[in-house]
Amino acid sequence: MTIAMERPVSATDPLTLVDPEVTDRLARRITIDHPTIDEATARRIVGQAAAFIAASGQQPGQSLAPSMLVDFGWHAFILHTADYADFCQRVVGRFVHHVPTDEDEELPGGAKETRERTLTAIRAAGYTVDAELWGASAECSQCHSGCHDSPKKG
Repeated sequence: MTIAMERPVSATDPLTLVDPEVTDRLARRITIDHPTIDEATARRIVGQAAAFIAASGQQPGQSLAPSMLVDFGWHAFILHTADYADFCQRVVGRFVHHVPTDEDEELPGGAKETRERTLTAIRAAGYTVDAELWGASAECSQCHSGCHDSPKKG
């Protein structure tokens, strides 16, 4: 009897999604804004932010959220609006909004479930996960109230 095994699909380094010049700008911004982060780590953060944004675009309404460190990369990217808009259009096909959560607002399932949901979405999108950068979740997501097009509840 022969058992057919599926060949594992190799994951893509998400840093390849970002133009090298943009990566340099974003890494520099991260190290300026967060002096305790070295350049090599900042570049890893940029890659994971790219993976998060790409996965968010493929999984709208899934209440994904970056880690605190990955959020530094997302914030740096957003500050470079032309680069960010171009990246979103090229990789996702639409703009991915950054939506801060209110102090009393919690993502569905809490922090641990949100982290797992996010990492699963990144892997499903075909990107590698740099586990060291995925500690505590940030207080923001890619969607409003669990859906990419719903308004904030007042």
